Amino acid sequence: MKKLDNIAIIVQARLNSERVPQKMIRPFNNTTLFELILDKLKSSKYNLNIFASVHEEELVNIAKSKKVNIYERSYESANNDNSLQKIYEWHNKLQEIGYQYVVLVSGCNPLLKIETIDKFIEQFRLQEEENLFAVIEKKQYYWNKEGALVTPWPQRQTIMNTKAVESTFEAAHVLYASRLDIIKNNMWMGDFEKEKGISLFPMDELEAFDIDYEWQFNIAELLCKK
Repeated sequence: MKKLDNIAIIVQARLNSERVPQKMIRPFNNTTLFELILDKLKSSKYNLNIFASVHEEELVNIAKSKKVNIYERSYESANNDNSLQKIYEWHNKLQEIGYQYVVLVSGCNPLLKIETIDKFIEQFRLQEEENLFAVIEKKQYYWNKEGALVTPWPQRQTIMNTKAVESTFEAAHVLYASRLDIIKNNMWMGDFEKEKGISLFPMDELEAFDIDYEWQFNIAELLCKK
């Protein structure tokens, strides 16, 4: 079993979203998205080593008020969308402190439950593999850009039937677990091109509801209120 003391829990946030400006600190169901995820992590049944990776003063102040560890993210990291080592620049610092693993939790999925986060951490600690990635199970038909069906057609089926089709898994983009020492080699979690190179954690699709657009912010707030 991986020791909990060897795992850092990271919430990474920034305010430069173009599609939903300052979504992490905008009023959301009597709180903010950033406060919501920090409060959830603090309510875990485990004593988690929580870090907020933030650059802007507004986010730093919220993290301080929640009494979580703060990694002072650089301007370059907060404004980069392509460099693994720059975006996850905390990897060296966390290793220096003594952590071996990181669990990255998205703050843009307000329907995510702390029970699901705890189960994710439990599975990661218990399994032999040193990575874990949350996914959503899909039973659906898919085509590639050339128009070829890539979903195997179910045997003995003459019409489309999603009950019979083979499951595929869609990235949830909400929970990730990785070794820290591989980030310096531009690797995150594991080998995506190798069969079973990434361990999968199927989760509820509604909990993975992501806020990338204004309409999603409004719908997510209504769902949380309900």
